Amino acid sequence: MSQLDPLPANLPFRIVSKTIGRGAYASIKKARPLDAQEPVFAVKFIHKGYAVKQGRISSKQIAMEVSLHSHIGQHPNIIEWFATGEDEVWRWIAMEFAEGGDLFDKIEADVGVQEDIAHVYFLQLISGVSFMHSKGVAHRDLKPENILLSGAGNLKIADFGMSTMFEYKGARKQTATMCGSPPYIAPEVLRCRPDKKSLEPQQKYSADLVDIWSCGVILFVLLVGNTPWDEPTQSSWEFQEYVRTNGRSTDALWQRIPADALSLLRGMMNIEATRRFTFPQIRQHPWYTRRNPLLTADGKISDPVELATKMLARLRIDLNAEPTPSQRQSQPDAMDLDSSQPSGSWQTRLPATQPETPITDALFDWERPTLRTLGTHAIISSTQPVASSSLPLTKPLPHHYAAALSDDPTMSQFSQTPGIPLSLTQHARKFRDILPSHALTRFFSHMPAMLLVQTLSDALHQLNVPQPPTSHLAIHRDWDHIATLKVKTVDGRNQSLHGEVLVDKYYLPDEQGELIEVRFVKVKGDPLEWRRFFKKVAQLCKDGIISGGDFVGSVFS
Repeated sequence: MSQLDPLPANLPFRIVSKTIGRGAYASIKKARPLDAQEPVFAVKFIHKGYAVKQGRISSKQIAMEVSLHSHIGQHPNIIEWFATGEDEVWRWIAMEFAEGGDLFDKIEADVGVQEDIAHVYFLQLISGVSFMHSKGVAHRDLKPENILLSGAGNLKIADFGMSTMFEYKGARKQTATMCGSPPYIAPEVLRCRPDKKSLEPQQKYSADLVDIWSCGVILFVLLVGNTPWDEPTQSSWEFQEYVRTNGRSTDALWQRIPADALSLLRGMMNIEATRRFTFPQIRQHPWYTRRNPLLTADGKISDPVELATKMLARLRIDLNAEPTPSQRQSQPDAMDLDSSQPSGSWQTRLPATQPETPITDALFDWERPTLRTLGTHAIISSTQPVASSSLPLTKPLPHHYAAALSDDPTMSQFSQTPGIPLSLTQHARKFRDILPSHALTRFFSHMPAMLLVQTLSDALHQLNVPQPPTSHLAIHRDWDHIATLKVKTVDGRNQSLHGEVLVDKYYLPDEQGELIEVRFVKVKGDPLEWRRFFKKVAQLCKDGIISGGDFVGSVFS
């Protein structure tokens, strides 16, 4: 429950989880029908008064989100809207629960995915967006944060807080609302900022054409693991190079794009909005129609387990590599369309779906993943005497630790040898058996708790993310939860990046001992940038991370 006000009474469903997501004025929980175990769905609770007080969203906007989401209807690549209700304080929206979590949490930063996998998810993205447009609705905030996965690994478009109706009964309208995220936003959106004297927008734009541009940027990110620029303005060398060369940029990232996909991207990301590719042109493009062994003749994923395995194999962190340069120093005037601060270069405040200051939630707990090997074993009590945390850091860990962790996908990203453990793949039947819903920005450690927290704190300091002295942190060595370190910075694209580093005890089955689990939980920001940040911290804390080489006779070695 929020500490601000209790949630609505007499809800037509049962809440079955603590908070699994949150924003400044909204939290998301899982629920079930009152009289059944299935289906499990997600419920977004919006605190209306707090939203208006923050000046970030109006009651009309909240109603518009509900109206447009329900108007879109059912589609396999769009989060389905179920129902809504409200009382004096809260508006709730019940919708499909994306069991697979964030798509871009499962993509390696600066690497991307294989071309066939990018093709799969691009086709699904275009399918979902074109369906929305057929209903006259444009999303206007397409970016990795709003692209989720089903339990079977299918793409799901989410978050319609910035959506608008651009066509109704054949009549089209343009809009002048500045919204979106700078790396994914179309350049014409930036030209509609209000005139300083009249306060009237200087230019309007077609919301559907903005979505086409964003889909192009997302395809670029799928292929290379990075955005083509910070923002499509004169302040970006990369964007100006793209404009100057008419889409034939000499920037190194563009050199990594497959040749067949280049003309598709140029067509979707045409600077002149009216000349941008339409959906029929996209669907006729040779890269779109290319043969893909991961798809069946009717366009479905042929083998979800194979797809998940290929994706997991790309998630690799070399703990012996030097960390990349630090995060930029967090600044109050950093340009961020989702920030409550004025934009440094645009001199305006922009609406957002996830403002910065979160509601304090007493029951907030990012649902903690459990080891697959635990099976029906009960978690050991925190009073159980165990001695694993006192193991010397240089001594290989016993084999039973390897057995307990062998089929946890978290471990494969730290393996020194490429590939996925057989123990993980041989029993897999579904996509989520390989790639779980929880984030893979986590690791296990056998360092003593106090030393590990100090190591994490030092690493964050090196990345310009200041922490209070360890002596000021609430460290609970006798509790299951040991410590929480706050992260509030800006990423490499100068966008807000907020989250928490949660340090918890992790008990192995059958009283085999305990480890420490460190989870990096993103509250706000780009999933790829969060993973990039996680990798930097991991490389700085490599002495405290259990990897395949730490085990005696490990399945990872």
